Amino acid sequence: MTVPAFAADSSNWDRDARAGIRLIAGNSAADGAMRAGVEMNLAPGWKTYWRYPGDSGVPPRFDFAGSQNVKSVTVSWPAPHRIADDSGFTIGYKERVLFPLRIEPQDKAKPVVLRLKLDYAVCEKLCVPAEGKAELPLSGASSSLDASLTAAEAQVPKPVALNEGKEFAIRTVHRDASAKPEKVIVDVTAPQGTKLDLFAEGPTATWALPLPMPVSGAPAGQQRFAFALDGLPTGAKAEGTELTLTATAGKAAIEVRAPLD
Repeated sequence: MTVPAFAADSSNWDRDARAGIRLIAGNSAADGAMRAGVEMNLAPGWKTYWRYPGDSGVPPRFDFAGSQNVKSVTVSWPAPHRIADDSGFTIGYKERVLFPLRIEPQDKAKPVVLRLKLDYAVCEKLCVPAEGKAELPLSGASSSLDASLTAAEAQVPKPVALNEGKEFAIRTVHRDASAKPEKVIVDVTAPQGTKLDLFAEGPTATWALPLPMPVSGAPAGQQRFAFALDGLPTGAKAEGTELTLTATAGKAAIEVRAPLD
């Protein structure tokens, strides 16, 4: 059972032997919105999932319906990692992750109490469903945990356009209709020496695209990834579809919305 927080900067931890969650407060944003975060700590060997989990897994589900004086809560997702396991590859986090939140109060002159119910999964060799609850009054005052929240916000992929950027960019996306099944080919530029990875999402959560894999054939100075157009919902077509592509290079991450022409 979670006890309401008395400190202004964080709630109590709601934890078991595998994982724990809490809410933390940040300083107010310049436009008056409130900033906070959902922090999750995982025991050694355990993992949890990104918004698109990959070959298997369940993404976290954030429920703020019980909050007081809250108009909306926007959850941001830090750049994930590709994790190998017995079922293939999944996409998610190990050890610790902090999800930044942007909170719009109903009435900025009144107190805000953020109440979270989080349904998520943690996995070692087997996956275990988990539930966490936390409560945190938010005043917008200076928080001792603001630096941690700011660092987590910096890990959220930056939205950019296709072929935007010099050192780090998703250069081209094209559909290879001659392949059976059809494939998507993506060329990416990243700073030399950085570890590059790419993740692909369909237009809705009902799409289950395979993880992009490195392949040969990229132009000089670029790296190429490819994935089959498998996992489409019944009746869905690739033509005119907009994919969300997330590329990570070291600590940098970008997100591109790219149409399949």
